[in-house]
Amino acid sequence: MKLSIIDAARCVGCQSCMFACVRRDNVAGIASSCIFIKSRGGISTGFRVITCHACENPPCARVCPTNALELRKGGGVKLIPEKCIGCGHCKEACIIGAVRWNPEQNKPSICIHCGYCVKYCPHGVLEMKK
Repeated sequence: MKLSIIDAARCVGCQSCMFACVRRDNVAGIASSCIFIKSRGGISTGFRVITCHACENPPCARVCPTNALELRKGGGVKLIPEKCIGCGHCKEACIIGAVRWNPEQNKPSICIHCGYCVKYCPHGVLEMKK
């Protein structure tokens, strides 16, 4: 299963998905959210929903010097925190900007496609697909 964006045009920028993502780990704030909502330049122009696309051959994992990003069944990666040295190469390698950075931990925040955020989106922007 992987997280998919059904229709980004439905997004109103409420950031409920971002708050849900961090609540999954009992964290406050949205700095470590693995999904990101970004304005396209104002409310009238809409929002971009940025999340991991679960690449089959993820560039973020290929550039990790310590193999801290383990390939996930179905695509994408899972972070092994104790192996991560905080070099940031994974963030730089992601061509869609889906690797977020947690400054408190100095480690990446990458979506694991758990789907927790889906039920908190009031406009049906997200879904889990096989």
